Amino acid sequence: MAQEFVNSRIHPGKVVVFIKPTCPHCRKTDEILSQLPFKQGLLESVDITATNNVSAIQDYLQQLTGARTVPRVFLGKDCIGGCSDLIALQQSGELLKRLEDMGVLK
Repeated sequence: MAQEFVNSRIHPGKVVVFIKPTCPHCRKTDEILSQLPFKQGLLESVDITATNNVSAIQDYLQQLTGARTVPRVFLGKDCIGGCSDLIALQQSGELLKRLEDMGVLK
């Protein structure tokens, strides 16, 4: 169930962030990404607390990415990590380059 929940949302041409709305790092990640000019429907925040399987989802994210903490940021099928990883990519200019290469920006 958790595996299907996660895998059904991760797509090669899309940026997906698994979040908990009460988490300050999740809010910061959403804030950073929301400032970028994404094409309609190619940025998705998935609130894992809206399910009954939060623990199972985080266990599966750990299997998939090496960490069970949120946010978990996926650029396509590639997990870049969490908020601090996103900020590091942004500051190096790599984030914009990878998003442009994916074709998800306007």
